[in-house]
Amino acid sequence: MTVLTNTTLTYGVSSTGGLREDLSDVIFDLFPEDTYLLSNLDREEANATYTEWLGQELAAPGANIQVEGDDASFASLTPPSRYGSYLQISSKTFLVSDSLESVVKAGRKSEVARGAIVKMRELKRDIETRIAGNGISTVGGAATGRSTAGMESWIGGVTADPGSTTANAVRATTTANTATTPAVTSGTAGTAPTDGSTTGSLTYAVLNQALMGAWAQGGNPSTILAGPVQKAAIDGFAGQATRFIDVKAGQQAPIVGAANVIVSDFGTHKVILHRYMRSSVVLNIDPDFWAIRWLRKPLKRELAKTGDGTKYQIIAEWALVARNWRASSKVVACT
Repeated sequence: MTVLTNTTLTYGVSSTGGLREDLSDVIFDLFPEDTYLLSNLDREEANATYTEWLGQELAAPGANIQVEGDDASFASLTPPSRYGSYLQISSKTFLVSDSLESVVKAGRKSEVARGAIVKMRELKRDIETRIAGNGISTVGGAATGRSTAGMESWIGGVTADPGSTTANAVRATTTANTATTPAVTSGTAGTAPTDGSTTGSLTYAVLNQALMGAWAQGGNPSTILAGPVQKAAIDGFAGQATRFIDVKAGQQAPIVGAANVIVSDFGTHKVILHRYMRSSVVLNIDPDFWAIRWLRKPLKRELAKTGDGTKYQIIAEWALVARNWRASSKVVACT
C-alpha cells in the first residue's frame, strides 16, 4: 500500500499541534513497605525524652535441700536492673506550590494528599530500619539529634564462635574478634557493634546455637528475621520438611521454595523475610520482650506559610524498648 501525497499523519503533529496525551489516570506506586516490627511490636506511651524500664533475672537454679525442723535463713532480694533509651525524632517534609495543588493532575486529585501518603510510608520504613539495625542510643545536643538503639545493639555481650559457648550473639565464622557487640553498660546500648572483614555461611548449627542462647536465658525466640540472602540460606538447610499444599481441581499446583516455619531444638519459629535489616545479620526475637514507646505518634502537620506554596511535615518521636534483650539472640558475620 502507498500513502497518498499530502496525507496528514500523527507523526507530523506534535502535542502542541492539538494531539492529546494518552496519559493513564493512575499512578502505579512501588511501595515496598513491609514493616513487620513497627506493625507487630507492642505500643507504649512515653512522657520524657529519655525513657526507662526495669528488667529482672532469676538466680541460678540449685539443689535446694532443707533440713527438717531447721529455722529459715534469708537471702537478700536481687534488685531489678534499670534500662533506658533516648527518644528519637523522625520526620519527613514536603512542599507543594499552590498552583500545583490547584491545577488538574493525572492520577490524583490532590498533590498534598499524595505527598502525605508517600512521606508517611517513607517514615515507616525509616523507623523499621532503625528498629532492626545497629544504631546506638545517644543523648544528642543543640546541633545533633537524639537517637534510639536498634535491636542489633541491644543483643550483645559475649559474641561466641560457632560450636563454642552459649551466647545471645553468635558469629558465622571462627575468625576471632570478627563482628563483636559490646555489652549493655549503664543501662543502655550506647556502644556500636563492630563488623569484621571475615564472614561465614549461615548454617543450621550456628542458627541453633544462637536460638539456644536466647532459650537458656528464659526466652522464646519465636520469630526469625532475615534478609533475602540469609532467608535463602535458611530455605536450603538440610532436613527441611517436605511441604504439602492442597490444590483444588482445575488449579495449577504451586512450587514452594521457602521455609516460613522451621523447627529447631528450641521450638517452632516463624521466619520473616525482612526488607530493611542488614544482610549479614539474622535476628531471633521474642516479640513479648520488645516494644515501641511513643512520645508523639506519627502525625501530619502544616507548617507556617512563607511563600506561594504550602509546607507539610510528617513527624514522630519514639524509642525502641528492649524489655529484656536476653530473651532474643542474633547471628552475625554471615556471608
